[in-house]
Amino acid sequence: MDNLAYNDDYRICEMIDGVIVMMSPRPAIEHSTVSLNIAAIFKNYLRGKTCRAFNDGIAVFLDDKNYYVPDAMIVCDRSKIHHDGIHGAPDLVVEVLSRGTYRNDRGRKKDVYEKAGVKEYWIVDIKNRIVEVYLNSENGFYLDDAYEYHTPAELEADSKYDKDDPRKLDKIDTEIKVSLYDDLIVYLADVFEDV
Repeated sequence: MDNLAYNDDYRICEMIDGVIVMMSPRPAIEHSTVSLNIAAIFKNYLRGKTCRAFNDGIAVFLDDKNYYVPDAMIVCDRSKIHHDGIHGAPDLVVEVLSRGTYRNDRGRKKDVYEKAGVKEYWIVDIKNRIVEVYLNSENGFYLDDAYEYHTPAELEADSKYDKDDPRKLDKIDTEIKVSLYDDLIVYLADVFEDV
């Protein structure tokens, strides 16, 4: 018998609109690193608070036809937390794009998260080092901002960036303000650390 831990074909599934969808095979190191970085930031901040952070592998049951396995999330209503997963909308959901899942993360899953009442939705594009943050309003999700990470070396080499003269500074993204808390700031350098 083969050890599933070493089988590249082992996959986790989700249900989208009543159809079982196989997720990508085991995530790449970069994908796991970024999702763990984000979950760890959330967990450290939430220590001693009502909300809880979760990382990859926890199912979210949104309705009879949709359950997903986001890469990281925050859940503030503890009655939604059950032994088999989260039953109901998390407050914040993070999806890290993969080659096999990006269409669903940007499409149908985003629509279902919106309808279910997720307050904040992040789509993380590792290849381009961008975090898109969507906030839910009475009209649905809207793109609050897209944050692009630049290494210190890239900033130094960019002629538009002048740390000594803020008037010459194009918009340089260094941090994400999480809408759930007034003082929860996520630094892009921490999100993309070791990637």
